[in-house]
Amino acid sequence: MTSVEETVEVAVPVRVAYDQWTQFKSFPRFSATVRRVEQVRPAVTHWVIGRGPVCREFVTEIVEQVPDSHLVWRSLGRRPRHRGEVRFRQAGEGRTAVTVRMWMEPYGPAGLFSAVPGAAGRVLRRELANFRTYIEGFGEACGGWRGTIRGGQVRPAEAEPPRSRVPVWPVG
Repeated sequence: MTSVEETVEVAVPVRVAYDQWTQFKSFPRFSATVRRVEQVRPAVTHWVIGRGPVCREFVTEIVEQVPDSHLVWRSLGRRPRHRGEVRFRQAGEGRTAVTVRMWMEPYGPAGLFSAVPGAAGRVLRRELANFRTYIEGFGEACGGWRGTIRGGQVRPAEAEPPRSRVPVWPVG
């Protein structure tokens, strides 16, 4: 299994970075590899990723989600198998360090790419830089869900997350 870890510092408070990250439908707005994300259930998302002719679809389960702290996920199904986490911590006044760790099992043509030393890290670093540009361009999150998930289940006291609206890139 291949692992990768990257951190980016963004010039927004933790709450803003966390709230925007959890708006999964907006990932195609800043990501070069995410084509589409659908929230199937509160703790289940369907992803379509790819570049050029290489495309993969998979479903993930959010195993744990704590507002302004972290989100942990794992893929469901047989292939491609992966798991990961994203953590948010204050990095100064109005700044947040966003750290993503992923573990992937190489599979198929895309798996050959992930087996190339440093390739997955470069892609993740670029995607985090895109997130930084995106969130700093707004300065605030476009929606957010403040609920908690434990063991793949939304805590009973929490409402279901709203279906996210996809923001329009700021002009200027």
